[in-house]
Amino acid sequence: MPIYTAPTKDMQFILHNVLKVSEQDIPGFDELDPDFTGAVLEEAGKVATEVLLPLNVVGDTEGCTLENGIVRTPTGFDAAFKAMKDGGWTAMDCDPEYGGQGLPYVMNTAAQEAFVSANMAFNMYQGLTHGAYSAIHAHGSDEQKAMYLPKMVTCEWTGTMNLTEPHCGTDLGLMRTKAEPQEDGSYAVTGQKIFISAGDHDLSENIIHLVLAKIPGGPEGIKGVSLFIVPKFIVNEDGSLGDRNPVTVGKIEEKMGIHGNSTCVMNYDGAKGYLIGEMHKGMRAMFTMMNEARLGVGLQGYAQAEIAYQNAVAYANDRLQGRDVTGAKNPDGPADPLIVHPDIRRNLMDQKSFVEGARAFTYWGAYLIDRAHKNEDKAADGLISLMTPVIKGFLTDKGFEYATAAQQVYGGHGYIEEWGMSQYARDARIAMIYEGANGVQALDLVGRKLAQDGGKHVMAFFEMVKTFASENKGDEAFEKDFLDPLKAASKDLQAAGMYFMQNGMKNPNNALSGSYDFMHMMGHVCLGLMWARMAKASMEALANGDSDTDFHETKIATGRYYMARQLPATGMHLARINSGADTVMALDAASF
Repeated sequence: MPIYTAPTKDMQFILHNVLKVSEQDIPGFDELDPDFTGAVLEEAGKVATEVLLPLNVVGDTEGCTLENGIVRTPTGFDAAFKAMKDGGWTAMDCDPEYGGQGLPYVMNTAAQEAFVSANMAFNMYQGLTHGAYSAIHAHGSDEQKAMYLPKMVTCEWTGTMNLTEPHCGTDLGLMRTKAEPQEDGSYAVTGQKIFISAGDHDLSENIIHLVLAKIPGGPEGIKGVSLFIVPKFIVNEDGSLGDRNPVTVGKIEEKMGIHGNSTCVMNYDGAKGYLIGEMHKGMRAMFTMMNEARLGVGLQGYAQAEIAYQNAVAYANDRLQGRDVTGAKNPDGPADPLIVHPDIRRNLMDQKSFVEGARAFTYWGAYLIDRAHKNEDKAADGLISLMTPVIKGFLTDKGFEYATAAQQVYGGHGYIEEWGMSQYARDARIAMIYEGANGVQALDLVGRKLAQDGGKHVMAFFEMVKTFASENKGDEAFEKDFLDPLKAASKDLQAAGMYFMQNGMKNPNNALSGSYDFMHMMGHVCLGLMWARMAKASMEALANGDSDTDFHETKIATGRYYMARQLPATGMHLARINSGADTVMALDAASF
């Protein structure tokens, strides 16, 4: 059976040595001392390893079943979901007014990583509920919040998001689901939604669906979309459950991975719904949920790479194959372990340097969300808006790449289901697609986010890199190993942005054909900045006499690897961008 140990030491390092959370001027951060965060993360790791991990293969092999209109989850999921609820894990960063614990979002993010690594499909039931909670909390009326949020915080009621229809995915302006106004102020929602994660199941008393639909007579396209609360069971005024709403499951999708999560076709046949937020402003409300979900999906990408990496390291140390070309390392055995070979080391270093950089990047993103919300910091809000498509797109692309790289370490055994590596690759693959396919993330980044607020946020990011480099000059080794590669990569990114400005106006395809490369360039620069920060933090810890020298020396060496072997990819991406759209658009559609 695959293994997993929550990387709590690295989580703590990022929170306290890099982000210095307890020193920040954000409400609630002063309570995040190392003893407190350590206790929370150790317990989260224990739940992940002891409760969730054993069910990962169960969910993968059993999947979900639809019986007489009722969706059944895999064996053990119900007891595990109860343990999550009883432990308060569903309520960590939720509003205390509705029964939440009020912890910062960055703490919830760190805990969620352990749960996602251990059992991604299972954790989606509470993860989607959290997103629906956030949308109602931000845009619902006081009455709606009082009615729905307390039981969504505890996951007595779970939540979903319903966007996609059979004929439209990204282009939501084409949707056909309608919401007819009723005399009592509610709406009759009719239509079909597909790919609805956790659309129905037996883990909660009620399911609160958030459904995008069009009110007849509204504006055409996306401007005519509204958002509705459509509960599985109608909630009475006293909070008790009433009649079953005409919301049914058409089928459960047969998927490549995340078999333990019930991905449903949902049919709405005049179901009673309640408008949330303003009429025809549904996308604004839904994006509250989607932006949070996109950071969570980026986390899924590297969290699957993390558990795959841990198992690949264990296998590489255990499996005997060949001899070290520089001399036997296991002379008393028939062969040396795989880990002595340079190509295996390269593979594992690729994985390790990505995962640790991605963790820091994601926690920094969560920190920006806390700063934006709790301090009403517009600069932080703009910066995380810019970073969201990068976190989602880059981290899920690379997360899948390194989950399959870990599989490669196993050789033929990686292709055999009993070893577990196949599941990580299959589960990670969906993260590149849902919550906005990664090509769409790249278009969002280049087409919208770079120019947002006059380009002030991307300029602020470049200034952040420049300031860090300027403030940390003086150590020749640090400059050579970290600052020089970071500055070079940042210049590549700025050159790409300049190319878009000079060539994108006269031919938009010049920008759009380079958008995917730009997203990856920006991802590399962001991880380069994270690695420079982490290396600096470890150097300071060593200088201050931190006794954990192995941890910090390993951190610095891993950072050097990323800067030397991964960050130079920005040059390749820049060359592609500078080639323009001509080669991309050269063929007529009929020639493919």
